[in-house]
Amino acid sequence: MFFLYGPPGSGKSTIGRLLAQALALDFCDLDAEVEKRAGKGIPAIFTSEGERGFRKREKEALQQALANGAGVVALGGGTLLDAQNRANV
Repeated sequence: MFFLYGPPGSGKSTIGRLLAQALALDFCDLDAEVEKRAGKGIPAIFTSEGERGFRKREKEALQQALANGAGVVALGGGTLLDAQNRANV
C-alpha cells in the first residue's frame, strides 16, 4: 500500500489517483470518504461534531480503507497525529 501525506492543497488526491491508475490499484481519498459517509462537507462536520468527531470519522475511514485493501490512500492532513493511525500505516 502507498500512503500520501501532506498539508491541504498539496496534491495528495491528484497524485494518488494518478499513481493508483498507473499501478492498477484502488484509490481512497480519506477526506472524500469521510464526507461521503457523513453526507456533508468537512467544515460542516467540524461545526456540528468538532475536531474530535471528525477525527473519529477519519479513523473509521482509514480502518475501512485498510480492510478493503486500497492500494493508494490519500491521508487527511491530520491523520498521522493519531498514534493508532500511525501504527496502522
